Amino acid sequence: MSFTTMKTTIIRTCLRAFSFGMAALFVMPTLFAQEAEGGAVAQKSMLDKWVIDGGWTMIPLVVLLAATIFLIVFCMMALTKEKFCPEELRSQMLALMSECRVQSAIQLSTTSPTFLGRLVAYALPNIDANRPEDLGKDGIEDAIADFTANERPQTMKYVDMLALIGSLAPSIGLFGTVQGMVGAFAILAESGQADPTQLASSISVALLTTFWGLIVSIFAIPAFFFLKKHAQALEADCVNTIEEMVNTSINVINAEAQLARIPEGLDTGDEQPVQA
Repeated sequence: MSFTTMKTTIIRTCLRAFSFGMAALFVMPTLFAQEAEGGAVAQKSMLDKWVIDGGWTMIPLVVLLAATIFLIVFCMMALTKEKFCPEELRSQMLALMSECRVQSAIQLSTTSPTFLGRLVAYALPNIDANRPEDLGKDGIEDAIADFTANERPQTMKYVDMLALIGSLAPSIGLFGTVQGMVGAFAILAESGQADPTQLASSISVALLTTFWGLIVSIFAIPAFFFLKKHAQALEADCVNTIEEMVNTSINVINAEAQLARIPEGLDTGDEQPVQA
């Protein structure tokens, strides 16, 4: 299954799950509410107590919770070693560069849609054969820096959304809290007494929205930092691989010159003269 097909499947599945969840949010209370004998008030279900009583502010919080779960799953499937620096491609690249077959390495990289393949195809053409001592390594490093800087926003696009959700959810929860407290004080001002049955609805809004806002944030913020570090590690692995490839070719080309600079032995001054 290709990455595009997998991405489409995940999006469709999450949208269906979200649609069923939103339908249940409004339908389930009527299904699970039980009428007490003698026409008493219906018993509240768990969905009523923990979600519905939070009021309309719960709708964006439920949406953010669903988006958080979707983004975590999607990013975990997208940020894998196989999509960045697969071991098989890495081994083939190093084998080619150990023989200084730069053009073959570039051709192989163009057949791979991975991060490493695209990085090699972008950076290796900057090799300067007229500088055998370093193969124009400074130009290669500049190309690597340009490529990673251009690719990083695309790589981190969905990960950064988790940080946004983690910051937004508590704010929406706080908004619901303020709304509930305003409603509670308005009831007190109208009735002139603290009737728990009248205040219950506003207090539920005040507490539940803060509760769910914190729940969403608790999921989103740690996931953001974990996925960010994971993406940085994958990117660094690719950069280290191409640097190793270039250094391998440099060492092969300059092997004889490097050996010529290494003396056969080092005189440390500690040798004792041979007694006759």
